[in-house]
Amino acid sequence: MSVFSTRLREARIAAGLSQERLGILAGIEEASASARMNQYERGKHHPDPSMVERLAKVLNVPEAYFYCRDNDLAELVQAYHRMSTSKRLEIVAFTREHQ
Repeated sequence: MSVFSTRLREARIAAGLSQERLGILAGIEEASASARMNQYERGKHHPDPSMVERLAKVLNVPEAYFYCRDNDLAELVQAYHRMSTSKRLEIVAFTREHQ
């Protein structure tokens, strides 16, 4: 299974969505939503960039999350995505100071 497939499945489950519901919310036709999401999660097919963008929006994760091989980095990317702008600026400043 690819990193993308694994992250997609994890994010979908964390959001409490079925494959079908996620597909529908991301703009896939109801008749094929479940099958397409299943193919993405099994790694049989990979969505195009616009679909990745829509999936990320529905799941409230940054697109980069889907491609993080390292679990700690994936967690940091998600946390950063959900932070307020002021908290993000603090994190960036802290990181620059400690390089």
